[in-house]
Amino acid sequence: MNDGVLPISALELLRKYDTPTVCNVIELFGVRPRNSGYMDSSIRACFPELPPMVGYATTATFRSAAPAGENAYSTLDQHIAAFAEMPAPPVVVFEDLDDPCAAATFGEIMCATYKAFGAAGLVTSGAGRDLHQVRALQFPVFTNGAICAHGYCHIPSIQIPVKVAGVTIHPGDLLHGDCNGVTTIPLEIASDVPEACNEFVRAESVVLEYLKGDDITTGGLAQAVAECERMIDALRERIARGSKGGTHP
Repeated sequence: MNDGVLPISALELLRKYDTPTVCNVIELFGVRPRNSGYMDSSIRACFPELPPMVGYATTATFRSAAPAGENAYSTLDQHIAAFAEMPAPPVVVFEDLDDPCAAATFGEIMCATYKAFGAAGLVTSGAGRDLHQVRALQFPVFTNGAICAHGYCHIPSIQIPVKVAGVTIHPGDLLHGDCNGVTTIPLEIASDVPEACNEFVRAESVVLEYLKGDDITTGGLAQAVAECERMIDALRERIARGSKGGTHP
């Protein structure tokens, strides 16, 4: 569980930025290796046109390959009840324990239920189905593919650490995802990430705006890149001072 819940206003700011920008900014804080904390390419957005998903993980495991004494719907109320223990909004994260996955983790009913109870999205290492209906809900889902049937679907456990696409997700982890993938945002820096994203975008815009000009040259491009790098270096220095008790970005 996390101790640094962001206000809704900060979460709304995070939704303004794409997930690659968030990843770029996390690197500047130096709190984890640059090749960790984000999900690999086995996880993709089913509806890449939707805006970024931001929320706190509520976790569960899933199986569907063999009969069990219960099905996903019979424990859905327990899973929803766990939302009350979490910061809002929750993002439902499933680890499919079958290898390979045997059936769809979710469909229209599950997604409609999660959304009705405030979930911001769903991530599964398994598959999904009812994708046309879920798209109509405007509910972001991230999967490794689609399977038409639900098999012997059931949820063995909830609110435990799960592993999805190479990343261990704990209940309460902050997630950000869009058409590019899904990343965690370390809680110790989460409150500083939105403003740092704003400054990072301003730095990159120096190069992008230059390239829109009518009279571009390699020399001019080099100057624009140098200015962009200067601005990012200045941001990195402010972040470093902040980590030592100075002013945050």
